[in-house]
Amino acid sequence: MLSINAKIGFIGTGVMGKSMAVHLQNAGYPISVYTRTKEKAKDLLDNGASWKASIAELAQTTDVIITMVGYPSDVEEVYFGEGGILENAKAGTYIVDMTTSKPSLAIEIYKQAQKKNIHAMDAPVSGGDVGAKNGTLAIMAGGDQETFDSVLPLFDIIGENIIRQGGAGAGQHTKLANQITIASNMVGVCEAISYARKSGLDPSRVLDSIATGAASSFSLSKLAPRMLEGDYAPGFYVKHFIKDMTIALESAQEMGLSTPGLSLSLDLYKELAEQGENDSGTQALIKLFA
Repeated sequence: MLSINAKIGFIGTGVMGKSMAVHLQNAGYPISVYTRTKEKAKDLLDNGASWKASIAELAQTTDVIITMVGYPSDVEEVYFGEGGILENAKAGTYIVDMTTSKPSLAIEIYKQAQKKNIHAMDAPVSGGDVGAKNGTLAIMAGGDQETFDSVLPLFDIIGENIIRQGGAGAGQHTKLANQITIASNMVGVCEAISYARKSGLDPSRVLDSIATGAASSFSLSKLAPRMLEGDYAPGFYVKHFIKDMTIALESAQEMGLSTPGLSLSLDLYKELAEQGENDSGTQALIKLFA
């Protein structure tokens, strides 16, 4: 098990990553951060985090490295690029990628890490900005049981529903199943609000009635109120949801699985992005139904 003195390196301090790092800081773990722009890490640095000027420097001086970056290409660069994590991390280091990425990439990271006696785990999360701020994220882990047991104390700080789903890549497959569920659900939420408005009902009162029944979901209880308020600030970016759905669709096609709901949602979100909403929250989908 990791000691409270274990040095944690964090790469990726965006909407969710920053809150996750703060929770670990507040729990007493010494945190080092690397971001391309130092200013983005200002809050963490003001809270006592150490700044590292490169991925290599961070990897060489920490015991656990957590990554929460944007796209699979970013994951590849951080882990396999020149001066990357796998080139510089010392034997015995734990590396945990919490980005939503390709299962095949998670498996490749695991295989390459094994060769250097580095313990790798893919552990994408769900819960958005609210879950990150509250430390209530769902964490879907893939990797060895021993590695999972070792990093579980860290997961317990940033999440609540924490399950090891299987070997390397299993966490990513589980997250893709999560995103497939949300994809169709978001379309349904938008249609429900539009239907309520068209029929002359007060959509907020309709939400009061249906948000706790059989229709209940995170999207309905957390994002639908934001839709009604015209609040499109990103808890999760449209562009990142498009990325996730694209990975899920490609993985489904590789397995010969038909996912018509996912395909429709992806088409709608691409249309939304073309209207300039790439950096809005996923709840901005309601704009297509206005």
